[in-house]
Amino acid sequence: MRGVVFTGNSTLELAEVEDPTPGPTDVVLEIKASGLCGSDLKLYRPPPGAAFKALGLVDSGKPIIAGHEPCGVIAAVGSDVPRRSGKVGDRVLVHHYGGCTTCLYCRTGWTQMCEAGPAVYGVTADGGHAPYMKVPASTVMPLPEELSFSTGAAISCGTGTAFGALVRLGVNARDTIAIFGQGPVGLSATQLAHAMGAKVIAIDISAERAARAAAFGADHTIDSSAVDPVEAIREFTKGKGVGRALDTSGAAAGRSAAVRGAAPWGAVCFVGEGGEVTLNVSPDIIRKQLTITGSWTTSSPGLADCARFIADRGLPVDDLFTDRWTLDQAEEAYRVFDAQASGKAVFIQ
Repeated sequence: MRGVVFTGNSTLELAEVEDPTPGPTDVVLEIKASGLCGSDLKLYRPPPGAAFKALGLVDSGKPIIAGHEPCGVIAAVGSDVPRRSGKVGDRVLVHHYGGCTTCLYCRTGWTQMCEAGPAVYGVTADGGHAPYMKVPASTVMPLPEELSFSTGAAISCGTGTAFGALVRLGVNARDTIAIFGQGPVGLSATQLAHAMGAKVIAIDISAERAARAAAFGADHTIDSSAVDPVEAIREFTKGKGVGRALDTSGAAAGRSAAVRGAAPWGAVCFVGEGGEVTLNVSPDIIRKQLTITGSWTTSSPGLADCARFIADRGLPVDDLFTDRWTLDQAEEAYRVFDAQASGKAVFIQ
């Protein structure tokens, strides 16, 4: 089969690789949808090998198939996989990490925190940008019949990340939440928070992205390139600030504004990776009795909870996608995606 391999300097190739066969505790998936994620660009853009060094990872030297938002159907099952863990024909989404399976984190579904060091599918182990993908049976979660494979791909990373953060924040119908960044994760958070009953303020430095959030359930949108978002939040909340704030941007300005826009006794969550932020600790945090937390993707049970939540409420997660491609179009797909001028993209097979 052929799979997408990043070759450095914003190039890729469809490399010939062997069809995967399951080990005793593995399943092989026939991939039906595989999402493109902004974090892919950290591997796609740099010179060969540089991305691994920057991310603190060991480069194995062998081609790695990209794609950490896979979704598909089980095509083959290892000899030791219990039937309840997956059978041929099951529709599944994937928690895109492999681990030792025995440490506390692996046993509770937080495999990305594996004490032995996790495998990250699409980064350090073969991912979903190919016709087939091998993963441990423990990483697959049921995809409800009501959901499309592309929705499952979104849940496998970005939408699941948004859901995990909102659960950490305990968002409910009593809350007003400010969501900074309206890319795929932020739009997912806007859609999910609205479904949880919260009043949503959506903020982005792009007027177009901020405006798009209204279609995903935002009650109020803020173009932070034109106005001070903290002042705009205070105006909307009659000077109180928001009880919940979520930063998906990873930008210092977004993180700082999320903290400064939060009300006393409020809670703030960061999911945007990388970068730094400087805060004035006493007025911004201590004297507001503020809680600040980080949320890293979600757990494997969290993915299943997210999928069920979306299915039960009939949420149109597929509306996130502005671009659909086939694997044969991979070079063009990543060229367009790298420009960051459109929304979320996915390979459909």
